[in-house]
Amino acid sequence: MQAQSTKNPEASSEPETRKFNLDDLCTLSDTSKRTVRYYMQIGLVDPPIGATKAAHYLHHHLSQLLTIRKLSDAGVSLERIREVLSGEVPPVPPRQRQPGSVEVRSHLFIADGIELEISPDQAGLSPQQVRTLVRAVMKTYQDLQGETQ
Repeated sequence: MQAQSTKNPEASSEPETRKFNLDDLCTLSDTSKRTVRYYMQIGLVDPPIGATKAAHYLHHHLSQLLTIRKLSDAGVSLERIREVLSGEVPPVPPRQRQPGSVEVRSHLFIADGIELEISPDQAGLSPQQVRTLVRAVMKTYQDLQGETQ
């Protein structure tokens, strides 16, 4: 039956019906086999369909692993991830700064005693948005200077 589905290009291109073996699932989710098996053991990821070498995984398995990875990378505990996967709203806490971490910040010198520090990553700003902000701040300062004269 699997040979029929691989011959049908439409069926194999549908993400919901595409079947993955464990190697493919691990590659796509950037997760080790051992970790995938552990997640199944503790109930975070559904077990495969079938058994032994015929076992396969579907798009929802990949989705579960990607969600776990995203939340885990954000510092969410596995217990909280379990709650999120069961339907609760995911809390993505701000990433904690770690000793030795490197952050890029821009310092805008406006005038003596006036500086603006911008952390584009934390602010979620693109380089173009940072340039636009800098121009707006400088124009506002110049406008204020014009009012005092």
